[in-house]
Amino acid sequence: MSFRRAVVRQSKFRHVFAQAWKAEHCLDDVRVTRVTWEAPLCVANPKFIALIVEAGGGGAFLVLPLNKSGRVDQNTPTVCGHAAPVLDVQWCPHDDNVIASASEDCTVKVWQIPDGGLKAPMTEAVVTLEAHSKRVGILAWHPTALNILLTAGCDNMLCIWDVGTGELVYQLSDAHPDLIYSVCWNREGSIVCTTCKDKALRVIDPRRGTVLKVKEKAHEGTRPMRAVFLSDGKILTTGFSRMSERQLALWDTRDLSEPMAVQEMDTSNGVLLPFYDPDTSMVYLCGKGDCTIRYFEVTDESPYVHFISLYSSKEPQRGAGFLCKRGVDVNKCEIARFYKLHERKVEPISMTVPRKSAFQGDLYPDTAGLEPSLLAEDWIAGQDAPPILISLSSGYVAPPSKHRDTLRGRPKLPLQSTNSAPPATATAAATATAAAATATATPVTRETDVVDTPALAKVVQEALATDRERKEEDQLSEILAEVRALKAVVMAQGQRIDLLERQLARIEDGDV
Repeated sequence: MSFRRAVVRQSKFRHVFAQAWKAEHCLDDVRVTRVTWEAPLCVANPKFIALIVEAGGGGAFLVLPLNKSGRVDQNTPTVCGHAAPVLDVQWCPHDDNVIASASEDCTVKVWQIPDGGLKAPMTEAVVTLEAHSKRVGILAWHPTALNILLTAGCDNMLCIWDVGTGELVYQLSDAHPDLIYSVCWNREGSIVCTTCKDKALRVIDPRRGTVLKVKEKAHEGTRPMRAVFLSDGKILTTGFSRMSERQLALWDTRDLSEPMAVQEMDTSNGVLLPFYDPDTSMVYLCGKGDCTIRYFEVTDESPYVHFISLYSSKEPQRGAGFLCKRGVDVNKCEIARFYKLHERKVEPISMTVPRKSAFQGDLYPDTAGLEPSLLAEDWIAGQDAPPILISLSSGYVAPPSKHRDTLRGRPKLPLQSTNSAPPATATAAATATAAAATATATPVTRETDVVDTPALAKVVQEALATDRERKEEDQLSEILAEVRALKAVVMAQGQRIDLLERQLARIEDGDV
């Protein structure tokens, strides 16, 4: 009789465990929003955590330093510039102080948060983007191109914006016949995958405005689906079977006829929100109303999606925020961190590999940094590029805010500009440079220590004239940017008017 030893799959993440932080490190007395929208409601980066909260009129979200803990005072200032509840918030991947918010008031606003957090309520957005005719519930920043933001609303429309100019650069109004559930860019930002209420999974080229691939009934259940692009180009979806069982499926974008793998989990009603870590190829599933967080590893070996473990607690979650890799504690072998939303509390949960507390290079491959690979105009012109990676071997320290001019009235985001000093400062710098150049080029009489004054005055005047020309060019650029933004708004409103007139004509003709 022979005995065969069972083969155990080798993986450095096979023993990852989740651990909730102690009560003194949680955020207490936070009034998490009760809005019925299937979104995480919370986002985090190495500097801040932002979460959507209840507001006594309009919509608001709270922004707190990441190291904040304890009770949150009811008078803590919020970002409260929306006229209706906020549905989604997303931090810019290229500036930890810039955040976008989407609302039921049909607008998207971009805000710049000062270092240290808010000292007073923030009501004036840096940029307001208006093109949707119904509430906007989905935001997705471009992963590698600066200032490119995708928005999706309940008008079944995808909009892509150049946030630096406030310009609507692409609009896809015919790609989806029904409500859009989720949108995700691929790693290079060349295409997006979407899920829709018609149960279809789509792969779309937003610059060409074409649907490249469609999978009808990716999940046969009627409950909402979610989809995320993996780093190798595959797509992972969550949804429901015909018998209302929650499912996880993996798809090869080259052939969407059949999934590579399908796993069924349970019959809960909560929509599974997938959070993907491209550095470790791990996927975390959080369901609203669940008390568990499941995590899987995706590999090239069959069955491709390997269940690792689950974290279970007594209290259900209202939402969850996923911290990007730059914010985790690499010296404690922490590979991921969640911020679990309770009814009035935010609880951090760390995912840790059980090793000695020191940096482990195999757990932390180079990860995406703040530096963008492309400018907005490069991406619009058709260029693609992978993210610029940084090493976490010595830990990551979030850089301070650039303290530059706000987005209002500027053709580009402040993080794109390289010389955004105020005019007076620029003039002084030009004068100082000219003076330094003259002092070098002009002979000096040591006995009297006198500089050639006429030559210095001439150089200074030339520098001031050059600076005036630069200021005039900047003003012209600002005016042109405002004109383009107004044209985009007028075009969007014109399309909306045409749509309403057609609907009115159908009603008058008795077609409805």
